[in-house]
Amino acid sequence: MTGEARPLRADARRKREAILVAAVEVFAERGIEIALDEVARRAGVGIATLYRHFPTREALITGAYLREIELLCDGVDDLLAAMPADEALVAWMQRFVGYVAGKPGMALALKSIVTTTDTAGLRESHDHVYAALGRLIEAGRRDGLIRTDASSEDLANGLSGVSLANSQPGTEERANRLIVLLVDGLRYNATPRTAR
Repeated sequence: MTGEARPLRADARRKREAILVAAVEVFAERGIEIALDEVARRAGVGIATLYRHFPTREALITGAYLREIELLCDGVDDLLAAMPADEALVAWMQRFVGYVAGKPGMALALKSIVTTTDTAGLRESHDHVYAALGRLIEAGRRDGLIRTDASSEDLANGLSGVSLANSQPGTEERANRLIVLLVDGLRYNATPRTAR
């Protein structure tokens, strides 16, 4: 970022959030080649308000993607509280792949912003994903459920491959099976935690 942004007023925050929710819905349904006034209409704001928050189509796509990734990554603590770390890793990765497959319009949107010169948003989303994977892996190592040489970078690459290979609706079962196989590989040679 190039300086401190002023905090948004509560009404401006609500409008920005409404725009992002609408953008995710519209991109998922119709792709990114739609008139942005459709996003504004669905959000219940004027087109000027949309452009005040997101001056370009790429900024809106990036904002919508980051919102979705943040929501996904924020679920790590709940998963770790509800199940063993290796099962939480499977569940989180399946959610991620389900997100990609369930929103083909957003997948196209992501491809479009990869080609732009402003990749700060993508770096931020990658940081969120790597941090989430890192927390899941660390919890698995600590509990002796995942091998000690597992890394978030390796797992992110595997997750990316599964996502790309199964990004169409109807491939979720195969993707889920691949994720289970991938995590089974992480369980091999794990060092069980010693009894206390």
